[in-house]
Amino acid sequence: MKSAFRKSYGGFESLRIVESEIPNVKATEILVQVMASSVSRTDSAVLRGKPWVFRFFTGLIRPRHAATGTDFAGIVESVGSSISEFRVGDRVYGFRDTGLGSHAEYVAVDVKEAVFTIPESASYHDAVAMTEGAFYAVNFRRKAELNSASRVLVIGGTGAIGSALIQILAAEGIRVDAVAPAAHAELVTGLGAEHCFGIGEAAALESGEIYDVVFDSVGKSRFVTCAPAIKPGGAYLSSELGNHIENVYLPLVTKFFRKKKVLFPFPTDIAGSLQSIRDLRESGKFVSVIDREFPLVEITAAFEFVEKGQKKGTVVLAISSETPQVQHR
Repeated sequence: MKSAFRKSYGGFESLRIVESEIPNVKATEILVQVMASSVSRTDSAVLRGKPWVFRFFTGLIRPRHAATGTDFAGIVESVGSSISEFRVGDRVYGFRDTGLGSHAEYVAVDVKEAVFTIPESASYHDAVAMTEGAFYAVNFRRKAELNSASRVLVIGGTGAIGSALIQILAAEGIRVDAVAPAAHAELVTGLGAEHCFGIGEAAALESGEIYDVVFDSVGKSRFVTCAPAIKPGGAYLSSELGNHIENVYLPLVTKFFRKKKVLFPFPTDIAGSLQSIRDLRESGKFVSVIDREFPLVEITAAFEFVEKGQKKGTVVLAISSETPQVQHR
């Protein structure tokens, strides 16, 4: 099979496509022919081993998986001897934020991981767009105390996390504004945002609006900058550790000394998070937002594009030529 390959942590320039053996399945594993995967910020972290603390989960000295890839959508090719919940031919998708080695034509996955059948209405591309960003968005939402009277600002409304978060909040009837490039305002409002401020949070902060929660889904702002737009008793959350990991220690400081809190959503419960997004899709309240696709042989170009920080939703890596064409939004 064809597979992405790297010997050590480093940049996307170190990636190459090699021929490798199709993995054998253990008793509790399924072998999946991967039709599509995605390339995300999490994939970049797994590729580079940064932040360094991430290596406690991906391999201290060298990567645990030679192939990159944290999610997959494909067809069950074979099942282990202890498997009863999946059958050969099932369309399935899954995700592990510390890496699966799924940028390959086949991947063996333990069913103890977050693995689901693909909804009948969803393509393989749709399925991988329901994984990484949606997982973090669900964890963002769980961390904040919100109700139908709350008002929220999402910074980075067109990214994988932001676009999913807007839909999650809108499904609950929570009023949400977003910061995104002006060219994507129609996309953002179509997902459920009431208003779209131009890129960079300055316009939103100068608007005079006050929010119960400010979610920075791209990790480019700071609490000190956003605090004037947060109500007393409100909160700021970021998807990144922040300058000198400030978003990790500020929750402790602001809990006791500030009227406005910093919360840090350590992501947990991958299976439960993906299930909640699957349920939203089934109820018609979630759509996959896909920017573009790259073939597996252009994986370095896919990483390069993602690391520019300008993508809308998900960047799909088409592993098989049989994968359906992307429907752009």
